[in-house]
Amino acid sequence: MRQEPAPRTRHLRVREERGHTVLEFRGEIDIAAAAEIVPALDLATGRPGARIVIDLRGVDFFDCSGLRLLYRARGRVLERGGRLHLVCTHPLTLRVLRVTGLSRLLPPQPTLEAALKQSEAASGSL
Repeated sequence: MRQEPAPRTRHLRVREERGHTVLEFRGEIDIAAAAEIVPALDLATGRPGARIVIDLRGVDFFDCSGLRLLYRARGRVLERGGRLHLVCTHPLTLRVLRVTGLSRLLPPQPTLEAALKQSEAASGSL
């Protein structure tokens, strides 16, 4: 049974790209934005074998609420045998990812294309 895509919100756009669900976070990712994002994040990461890319290039501010979203997504995807990749280029967000150690668990890619290629190579699709 196919689930309907989550509606676009002020802080999130969800789309399909080459067999992946791309979650584009936008603006300030704080506690209010996280509450808005969680339902769509859970919908996307709740499918067995989901291939997810979280794109942070449109993020201006990223705090611990954003980190919780990434950890939540990672845990849910791994529990269900899926793959999760991250796109991030903002220097301050990259620093937060490095300082917290999340960049070791979820290495950020500089472009969506790089994240898609990494996922396809890992699944043997290339």
